[in-house]
Amino acid sequence: MKRNPGLVFGLAVMLSASVNAAEPLATAPVQLREVEQTYSVDGVVEATHQSTVSAQISGRVKAINFDVGDRVSRGQIILKIDEREANQALAGSRAQLSQAEAALQNARLNYERAQQLFTQKFISQAALDKAKSDYDMAKAQSEASAAGAEQSALAQSYTSVIAPYAGVVSARMVEMGEMVTVGKPLMTGFDPSQLRVIANVPQDKLADIGSRPRVTVEVPSLSRWIKAASVTVQPSADVRTHSTQVRVDLPANQASIYPGMFVRTHFVVGKEKKLLIPLSAVLRRSEVVAVYVVDDLGWPRLRQVRLGDANEQNEIEVLAGLNVGERVAREAVKAGMLASEKKQ
Repeated sequence: MKRNPGLVFGLAVMLSASVNAAEPLATAPVQLREVEQTYSVDGVVEATHQSTVSAQISGRVKAINFDVGDRVSRGQIILKIDEREANQALAGSRAQLSQAEAALQNARLNYERAQQLFTQKFISQAALDKAKSDYDMAKAQSEASAAGAEQSALAQSYTSVIAPYAGVVSARMVEMGEMVTVGKPLMTGFDPSQLRVIANVPQDKLADIGSRPRVTVEVPSLSRWIKAASVTVQPSADVRTHSTQVRVDLPANQASIYPGMFVRTHFVVGKEKKLLIPLSAVLRRSEVVAVYVVDDLGWPRLRQVRLGDANEQNEIEVLAGLNVGERVAREAVKAGMLASEKKQ
């Protein structure tokens, strides 16, 4: 008997489709569980160590070694100011110091000779006192010149602006060739390894969160949840908003998080029961929020739901639309494809 190749191929396709349709969907039960009750407050990330370096000497900007976004190690020269004027001032101070030391040496010798002559009664007490006064004056002048030389050397070192700690440049306020004066801001930087979140908690919620609150930080833009390393409740309130600032320190070296980011802080205030499903089961299309409920035969049916907040376990609260014990498809997209095949 001769086989029909087209018929064999068609049967193979139908068999493959039936096998795929028979593959059960991964499902999750709709559960009512006791979970931590939280109070959420919006917050902003800021750097624990952030500073602006300013000019400590007047002069023209000679070199800019780093720009915004560059990483800087502690002690590196981030900017240089023209040092010619400072070098001249230092040279003048050192010359004055040499002159003062020479005068001191001469006054010391005169005083020692005067002491010997006075012992031999060749000069009067007034002459000895004059030699002693000249020596003391030369000594004071030498000390003043030494201090001036040190001050000039310090001022000369200010021509090289040094990074006080390792970090990232976040702002640059000068351009090459610009004239700066003492106190002029030059660059701003922060240490990305140490970050914290600032949140303002209303007064009536302070008793609920407690003096040592447990906090989890949600980063919506990254879909990340971070346990707080430590929490500090400031012992003061804002007179306008009547809220208290809470500082939430994040664990060190948080990748992709930087100052100014919007986050949510979740303070644990008790326990409550919630109806929960996996976050992956939710299907969002425009304003429609739905899940695929899987029946006893394994077929998914789309059902609209109303949802609450998600948690750090990638679960989300169901406010309406589902009952305890029902099962939902864990993969909404895959369930949608299977539902479309059924309609066909």
